Amino acid sequence: MISHKLRIPHASRSQGIAAIEFALVLPFLILLSLAVVDFSRYIQAQLIINNVSREGASLAARSTKSMVNLDYQAIMDGLAASMPPLRMSTAGMIYITEVTAISANNIVTNTVTNQFRWQQGWSSSHYVPDSSIWNCGEDSTHWDADGSCAMNTGPNKPTANLMTGQLNAGDQIYAAEVFYELPSLFGGMQISANISIPNVGPVLHSMNVL
Repeated sequence: MISHKLRIPHASRSQGIAAIEFALVLPFLILLSLAVVDFSRYIQAQLIINNVSREGASLAARSTKSMVNLDYQAIMDGLAASMPPLRMSTAGMIYITEVTAISANNIVTNTVTNQFRWQQGWSSSHYVPDSSIWNCGEDSTHWDADGSCAMNTGPNKPTANLMTGQLNAGDQIYAAEVFYELPSLFGGMQISANISIPNVGPVLHSMNVL
């Protein structure tokens, strides 16, 4: 009796090995692709908030000289409206801070004379970013109805480490800050049994001074 051995073609064996290797590598390829997409979104969002903070500082500086009753909230509303696809009302915050160089005993101190917080920002969410220039406070009692900080009018006015030594007495500068929390587009996605994408993204920040 003659027996015959079953022979698997070499091409079929190669295809089977390639399929197994692809199945093992696929989760990492997906993760890499999603990371590239999210990184592109972060770059886009950072460019947007950079441009908006620059425009905000410019508007505050120019409008202060041309308007008697300056509506900072209107400025910040306009800035936020110009930022699609970013959803500023749910994940963004804007501050405009006025700093004045005040001279006392021949010493010039950069003093915070006004600070405004955007009233339509994410103040009701789990986290409210503080201005990097000066923190008025997170409690609502620190802020007036128009969104301005209830400043200390006494001798101990708050100071700012902003352009220290670069201003002359009487000079004023305006800083616009934009914060945006950008969660991962694929947050919570389970790539494999041990690999998942976190839900929380970075809080992006941009500040411009004029």
